[in-house]
Amino acid sequence: MKEQKAALLQWYREDFATGSVPRRVAFDGTSIWVTNPGSNNVTKLRASDGANQGTFPTGIGAYGVAFDGTNIWVTNIANNDVTKLRASDGVNLGTYLTGNGSRGVAFDGAPVSPHDPPHPFLGVASSE
Repeated sequence: MKEQKAALLQWYREDFATGSVPRRVAFDGTSIWVTNPGSNNVTKLRASDGANQGTFPTGIGAYGVAFDGTNIWVTNIANNDVTKLRASDGVNLGTYLTGNGSRGVAFDGAPVSPHDPPHPFLGVASSE
């Protein structure tokens, strides 16, 4: 009975405010990052209760998002670039060019190296 009750408490819907047109999410171990292409930013929500931890600007059309263990990477579909944000506080650490219409980003466990084009450890899916 106790296990059933615990399981049931996990299955409920709760909505949290983000930016315009929320699209993709990434989890950094503590927070959930939501891309908002309609408002060109990402929203950081505390995973335990959904409290808004900040909204951070990106490029135009924030779409894909990934966590690399330290930073958040956001593809900007209209800018053809990717923005690197420090996960602890959302500070913008740089923007790097990608292919046309970049939509997705993935981290494979190896260090991301934006100074070593074409970013061999940062997988950016393009519409090309």
